Amino acid sequence: MKTLVLIDGNALVHRAYHALPDSLKTSQGQLTNAVYGFTSILFRIIQEMKPDYLAAAFDLEGPTFRDLEYKDYKAKRVKAPQELYGQIPLIKEVVKALNIPVYQKQGFEADDIIGTIVTGTKNRKLGIKNIIVTGDLDMLQLIDKQTEVHTLKKGIKDIAIYNTKAVKERYSLTPRQIIDFKGLKGDPSDNIPGVPGVGEKTAIDLIKRFGSLKKLYQELPASDLNPKLKARLLEYQEQAFFSQYLATIKKDVPIKFKLAQVRWGRFDKNKVVKLLEKLEFKSLIKRLDMIQSQNGTN
Repeated sequence: MKTLVLIDGNALVHRAYHALPDSLKTSQGQLTNAVYGFTSILFRIIQEMKPDYLAAAFDLEGPTFRDLEYKDYKAKRVKAPQELYGQIPLIKEVVKALNIPVYQKQGFEADDIIGTIVTGTKNRKLGIKNIIVTGDLDMLQLIDKQTEVHTLKKGIKDIAIYNTKAVKERYSLTPRQIIDFKGLKGDPSDNIPGVPGVGEKTAIDLIKRFGSLKKLYQELPASDLNPKLKARLLEYQEQAFFSQYLATIKKDVPIKFKLAQVRWGRFDKNKVVKLLEKLEFKSLIKRLDMIQSQNGTN
């Protein structure tokens, strides 16, 4: 089975920026900690996962459909400093120099683009194993027998691998039930409200018992749940389903994706070396030699 690795660009940029000191600069004073960290992660992914296909998805500036439908979406997040955003063009330059296609679409998040791509590979029955590399757990809902999620736990070195079994061990739920769980519990990192007063344990117990958010509310009136909990669930029913909607990754973003266009290994080494020299990443040039040898790239 061939492997398609999908990079959650912005998530890795944030992780790299916060993991490395802001003293990492070129001799000209250009801050490069996020660029270096991202590129280091990317090289490690290539060396260890040996992908047959490789692509990256990024967010674009401007509101997404979630922002337009819920003005408080991610409202409590502290905006990343301009020193981080200023490095994203350089990061994309590195990605493109390696001939890794970049996918982005106005109005959607990188999560939605990745969700659309992995769904497409399953629909076409191509026998592809999908590996999503990200910095958070929002992608767990996409996991199935064909798709894994690899998340950076701390810094840029420790990676946790999630498959169906790992999700079950952590949440006692299936990947598909994660969005039902978030409908009840919400997601503070994205400012998704859920049902006030329903914590993680209660949300898990309810989804395990009823199977889904939809079935919970279908059976709720006749259930023997605690009257106070039942009343709270009924009061916030609309908010629960709206929270589930906000937490659900789109799988139908209008992008043009062809597997043949993301085949990994065809890049101009001289072009990449020149860029790494410009960024003064001498240690990464040595790692590029190993990548070239591994892939047989000219």
